[in-house]
Amino acid sequence: MTTNLHGRVAVVTGANSGLGRVTATELSRAGAHVILAVRNVEAGQEAARAIGGDVEARELDLASLASVRAFAAGLPTLDLLVNNAGAVLLGPRRETSDGFELHLGTNMLGHFALTGLALPNLAPTARVVNLSSITHKRARLDFDDLMFRRNYSASKAYGVSKLACTVFGLELDRRLRATGSSITAVLAHPGITRTNLTPRAWEHRGRLGRFVASAALITTQSVERGTEPQLRAATDPDLRGGEFLGPSGLFEMRGPVTKVRPSAVAADPAVGRRLWAVAEELTGVSYL
Repeated sequence: MTTNLHGRVAVVTGANSGLGRVTATELSRAGAHVILAVRNVEAGQEAARAIGGDVEARELDLASLASVRAFAAGLPTLDLLVNNAGAVLLGPRRETSDGFELHLGTNMLGHFALTGLALPNLAPTARVVNLSSITHKRARLDFDDLMFRRNYSASKAYGVSKLACTVFGLELDRRLRATGSSITAVLAHPGITRTNLTPRAWEHRGRLGRFVASAALITTQSVERGTEPQLRAATDPDLRGGEFLGPSGLFEMRGPVTKVRPSAVAADPAVGRRLWAVAEELTGVSYL
């Protein structure tokens, strides 16, 4: 990445490991002041020291609206917000401190609240990057049971949370453009990437789980390659609001970065308006 980001301020959520850490590292190398928004501050400080440059760690637990509000209250003017953090579980259903299903609450509702609360601190030409997943294309939103209180499936809940992230990113772009804002909202997904979440999510599940974890090391792309779509989404000056980047290979699983299409459900403005209204009600955060 050759972009010069000196004088720019960026927030990357979930930045102490995986995609977030690589993103923060590259932004720092380009000269940005980078705030690592992390649940574990000690781990974040260790990551900041390892990354070097103008980097600091601040506490942010996206599974707690109180934590999101506290983090947003101390923000400087931002040029870039990368909504990277994500929870993925294969165990029983869990909830955030506010009673939301953990995937939806962390991956989408936490970032929805953060972005809305950070909006007054975004520079006029700031950019917001929302991280999606190819799993969003198989997911369906059940507005009567968004919290999966019936028929819970961890994999389905994760897919729904990533569909919700995609819907949010596209609806944010529509609303920014409707108000004439020069802030841009874009999306990216990493394909199938070897983050620490991939093997960890499976390795405790007996022989089959260990096999899947081992296979992931062979069939997935590196975290550095998986980070490329969101890095380009964060820094490409020619990217327009609402554009979506991901790998160009078979089924968008891996390969060089290209523009990709969201699912029809994710791109539906009616779905966007409905989910936005639900998110505002659940989080208590209203904007645009």
